[in-house]
Amino acid sequence: MSTVALRPDAESDPRVNAVFDDIRATRKSDFINNFWLYLAFDPALLEETWYGVKKVMAEPSALDPLTKELIYIAVSITNSCSYCVHSHTAAARAKGMTDAMHADLLRVVATAGRTNQLLNGLQVPVDPVFNLG
Repeated sequence: MSTVALRPDAESDPRVNAVFDDIRATRKSDFINNFWLYLAFDPALLEETWYGVKKVMAEPSALDPLTKELIYIAVSITNSCSYCVHSHTAAARAKGMTDAMHADLLRVVATAGRTNQLLNGLQVPVDPVFNLG
């Protein structure tokens, strides 16, 4: 259950409407997912969050769109965000992620989690060669 009430009239707010229109245009879809619908309880927070996400995830950069989605999935798994795991897995599939790629991603995430936990438990000093400074 959500910690805020869904605003049934959210798009009557011009700021919310402008963000939702930008989401639709950017994603080339009429679908506004629950994250954005619920975040519309605060138009300023909605704007801030959407334009930050758009800058990182939708604007061209050194990382291709599929790689960005794979990273988002990995971070979402690590942060235990079920909603993001689902939504970004769907986005990654739409951008070309295959079942084999998904399995490899899960292997990497699981391996990194295990070795991170072991290193945290052992408190192994970082090798000087790994320090760039």
